[in-house]
Amino acid sequence: MLHIEPPSADPPEGETAKEAVGGERRASAGSGGGRRRTRRNDPGRKTHILDATLDVIAEHGVAGTTHRHIAAQAGVPLGSITYHFASLTDLQTQAFARHVEQQSAVFEDLFEDVKTHEQFVDVLVDLVHGGPARHRSAVLGFELHLAALRNPGLRALTQAWTEDSRTVLARFTGPESAARLDALLEGMIMHALLTTAPESCERTRDAIDQTLGPAGRRGP
Repeated sequence: MLHIEPPSADPPEGETAKEAVGGERRASAGSGGGRRRTRRNDPGRKTHILDATLDVIAEHGVAGTTHRHIAAQAGVPLGSITYHFASLTDLQTQAFARHVEQQSAVFEDLFEDVKTHEQFVDVLVDLVHGGPARHRSAVLGFELHLAALRNPGLRALTQAWTEDSRTVLARFTGPESAARLDALLEGMIMHALLTTAPESCERTRDAIDQTLGPAGRRGP
């Protein structure tokens, strides 16, 4: 399983931390100002780096993520990464926290217009058989869960995410059914990512209905 490596005592990719920070200072000086001016002129740089980190993790996995990959993806100097984040682990943790916040909001929005049991199941089936955007978010979600196996600091994040998801589902099913349904969905999404013979939407719907049962069809 992939995992977040602990912070290394050595600087990333052959560049010392001093050189990295120095590069950021030189880049700032070249634009006519010091660090404060760089941050003022690009207030969204830290968020941009976090988004780039998620892109790199989605493509290379946690184990293949490096400072240089992230800097290249973000289009920023390597020193900008070390300026904003204490370590690669710190950067990955903050990026995952951003992903969880975004996905929790997206998940809740999926059910905004749901009025019937049939509509509820339709949303869940689409969640399992989603397109490229859903695929990316699923990959990042499982990268986070795998990383949390090795990094206890991430487990509070995965637990909070699970609780948020179950709270949304419970509005339609009740707490106990929501927990079972959440577990089913995670398993089915993982299977959809890995299988070479995808399940049909009809079989997915049947599995969801069987998991819910009559007691789980409470409705909004």
